[in-house]
Amino acid sequence: MVQLANGVSLDVLEDPAPHPQHYAFLVSEDEFDEIFGRIQQRGIAYWADPFHQHPDAINHGDGGRGVYWEDPDGHSLEIITRPYGSGA
Repeated sequence: MVQLANGVSLDVLEDPAPHPQHYAFLVSEDEFDEIFGRIQQRGIAYWADPFHQHPDAINHGDGGRGVYWEDPDGHSLEIITRPYGSGA
């Protein structure tokens, strides 16, 4: 189990045939910089969009920043600094 803010947790279940999911995390600007820095340091492919049409870029949706990458099981992970639909 991974504990997150606001009493949220991610429970990890080992599955021999994982079904890819999308996980989005709302993070602060500082947390974004830290996480994105680790993505770049590790040479992990990333995209500005969920369809992988804009590689090596971040998005600025709703006036914030966002980026997508995949975990080793093919899950789509996303960090954003503004909630969806919050506007610029």
